[in-house]
Amino acid sequence: MLAASTRKFIDDAHALPPESLAAAYDRAVGLRRAGGREASHATKPSAVENSELEHAVRVALLPRADELNAFRDGLHADAKSAMVIAGRAILKMTQLSTDQYEVLVRPFVEVGIDVPPHPARGR
Repeated sequence: MLAASTRKFIDDAHALPPESLAAAYDRAVGLRRAGGREASHATKPSAVENSELEHAVRVALLPRADELNAFRDGLHADAKSAMVIAGRAILKMTQLSTDQYEVLVRPFVEVGIDVPPHPARGR
């Protein structure tokens, strides 16, 4: 079962307007060169955790697929990808350095989503 903090992130992020989901995805892509790729590879959820996370994000976004794709072609898949990456960071934050965690969740923080603090930061 996903942690409450990961579920809250999914609930909050999936409700963002299309403009914000597009901005979060675009920012995530931009941050891949600034350590995002390495940070994403550092998260190691179990197969069961990863499957549950992907399923929860897919179920949350599926009712909005037409709306998101009408805003921008492919946004449904893009939003799913960005949410899963940030969700993994929240789920497995103790596996990440503070900088790695920040780079993975920053795209959603920048569009107004509250995320739990990294344990080393205690924000």
